[in-house]
Amino acid sequence: MKAVEYLVRDRLQALGLDSIAELTHFACTSEDINSVSYALTVKRAVEDVWLPAFDGLIAKLRELSVEHADAAMLSRTHGQPATPSTMGKELAVFAWRLERVRAQIAASEFLAKFSGATGTWSAHLAADPDADWPTIAREYVEGLGLGFNVLTTQIESHDWQVELYDRMRHAGGILHNLATDIWTYISIGYFTQIPVAGATGSSTMPHKINPIRFENAEANLELSAALLGSLSQTLVTSRMQRDLTDSTTQRNIGVAFGHSLLALDNLRRGLNEISLARDVLLADLDVNWEVLAEAIQTVIRAEVVAGRSTISDPYALLKELTRGHRVGAAELASFVDGLEIGDAAKRRLLALTPATYIGIAERLAK
Repeated sequence: MKAVEYLVRDRLQALGLDSIAELTHFACTSEDINSVSYALTVKRAVEDVWLPAFDGLIAKLRELSVEHADAAMLSRTHGQPATPSTMGKELAVFAWRLERVRAQIAASEFLAKFSGATGTWSAHLAADPDADWPTIAREYVEGLGLGFNVLTTQIESHDWQVELYDRMRHAGGILHNLATDIWTYISIGYFTQIPVAGATGSSTMPHKINPIRFENAEANLELSAALLGSLSQTLVTSRMQRDLTDSTTQRNIGVAFGHSLLALDNLRRGLNEISLARDVLLADLDVNWEVLAEAIQTVIRAEVVAGRSTISDPYALLKELTRGHRVGAAELASFVDGLEIGDAAKRRLLALTPATYIGIAERLAK
């Protein structure tokens, strides 16, 4: 900081502006300069670089959500076959989550201080007690497009940075979840990977197309999260009126952003290199008719309430039929046909298949 001050002073003196040169770093502490610099730098990084990359990924997810809105798929809760959904709806969940945290990040404050050695404007008042220094400082900082922190120690308290990095880490956690889910869908054949000319999947197995985009994204998100978490934890504290732990820590802000940007780029590219295998989704559904047990026992409950059935404990009835073993379409149809329920309910259940048991998933995706 002192070197830059001397450089500016020398340049002004070389121009014959000695009186102005004497005002270089007037009544300031280094944090008056650094807090403005970091706020401007991080603000531009977020608004001009990171958010556009984040928005590009959300746009791709929205596109895929609509494209695959009607693609029925077997859900897997706890890794086990469960009530079907659609691939579009599942991707829409991620878009919805990311848009929410995106709004929080976009609303971030970027604050700076300009109040001297311990935030009291002491030197300013000693030099000119009649000037309204807090107003002068506020107008200067806000004129740069930043928020003004009027009440600080020697340093700007960095709370805005803590809030921003925690939100970015949250966004990264959602992105990590997306990466692991897509990786898993690829591993079970729900997505196929589009071959890229000239690419090598394995050094020994020529057939392989490894999901490297999503694996790369995972690793970069983990590194980014570790750095962002460390920044948040460190920057929230300053001993007494000032210590220098923040100075060392803040030198890694760009590294944290860099790993996050690498992850965003890999996720976007990865989503452009996969194709939904709808035949695999349908085949998986067709061997898991037991997922309709939920629908059947729920319909029976409604029929009991309506007075059209006297079946007791329909959950236990379906548990005995389906838990731990496969139940085919014919067996399930025979079971439904023998139930003591109204004709309309019976017809509705007999018409149901795993591929059509998706509720309003398509509408939700769109």
